[in-house]
Amino acid sequence: MHTDIHLMGNPRANEKILSYNDVVLRQSDMDILSGPYFLNDQIIEFYFSYLSSCYPAQEILLVPPSIAFWIMNCPAVESLKDFVEPLHLPDKKLVIFPVNDNEDVCEAEAGSHWSLLAFKRNANVFVHHDSNRGINDWHARRLYKAVVGYIGASDSASTASYLECTDSPQQVNGYDCGLYVTAIAKAICSWHNSGEDKEGDGMWFSSVKEQVTPSSVAEMRSEILSLIRSLMAKR
Repeated sequence: MHTDIHLMGNPRANEKILSYNDVVLRQSDMDILSGPYFLNDQIIEFYFSYLSSCYPAQEILLVPPSIAFWIMNCPAVESLKDFVEPLHLPDKKLVIFPVNDNEDVCEAEAGSHWSLLAFKRNANVFVHHDSNRGINDWHARRLYKAVVGYIGASDSASTASYLECTDSPQQVNGYDCGLYVTAIAKAICSWHNSGEDKEGDGMWFSSVKEQVTPSSVAEMRSEILSLIRSLMAKR
């Protein structure tokens, strides 16, 4: 479900309302959050940036949607190294990527489904969380294959595996996939920060199942809206 059709009637849609770190939000983004609409890149990038500020540890990286999309769809493999190296992936213990099913590098905001790919170094595994029965599995595997060679130390090839989480929390409508990405990212970061990750190769699955429910996901819209409003008030 796309948002532009629903929001074209707002004459203030393009008005900038907030600059947060490197993310610019417009009135149209607020309109998306106010209704039952598919989340766009900007909202997910904003929330990932906010999560990053909550967990400033150098070991966690939340990759913006535009960066994840380019890694997955980069037409020139030889130029990918220069693009990925500034992310310092080998230094990170936890890396979270949003996955979108858009394959057209010439068209932004063209996708119709979001999911999440998370790398955990202690377990040396990429885990795909998809709120719609794994329909983004092919896209997530493309991203995994594109980035796996850069996740390990520079002098050794990475052997990190790929895991499709078959019991990931599932959406109950056709438009909340982006909210599931934000909610799952929040749960994984919270789990990692709690210290449970220090036990070795233990995983976050039970924490995600406990914290990410249809009701908690529905509340994410108002939570992100309130967050944006509070940041606007502080300007």
